[in-house]
Amino acid sequence: MGIRVKADHVEAIKRHGESTFPLECCGLLLGRLVDGEKILEETYEVANAKEEGTKHNRFLIPPEAVLKGERYAREKKLEVLGFYHSHPNAEARPSRFDLDHAWPFYSYIIVSVKANKAQEMNSWKMTEDRSRFDPEPILGGESGL
Repeated sequence: MGIRVKADHVEAIKRHGESTFPLECCGLLLGRLVDGEKILEETYEVANAKEEGTKHNRFLIPPEAVLKGERYAREKKLEVLGFYHSHPNAEARPSRFDLDHAWPFYSYIIVSVKANKAQEMNSWKMTEDRSRFDPEPILGGESGL
C-alpha cells in the first residue's frame, strides 16, 4: 500500500516548500482511506509555528492548527492522512527529530528544497514499534521529484 496523489498535490507541496525557502514549510494531507490505501484529496497549508531561528530545520504544527485542519476535513467528509514538510538544503528523508515527533499510521511526505528549487519528494510511514520510518510508495504521482 501507499499514498495515492495527483500531480497538482505534488506541485502544491513543491510550491509551498519553494515559497518558504530557506525555512521549512508544513501542512496536512487530507483524504480518504479506501481498502487500506490512502487517497489524497487535498493539501492543507499550515504556518510553521516553530520559534524563529529554528525554522530552517524544524517545523511545528500546533495542536489548534491540527484541530482546525481536522474540522475542515470533516466538513469535506475527509480525514487527516498525514503531514508534509520541506527539508531546506537537505535530503527528502526523515531526521531523528521527525521520528521523535511522529505517530504510526500517518504518511509523512518530505520534499527536499535546494537553492529555492524543489527536488525529490518521498513519503514515509513510521513502523508500529515507532523505531524507524519505512519508505511509503507515492502512487499516481511521481516520487523522487
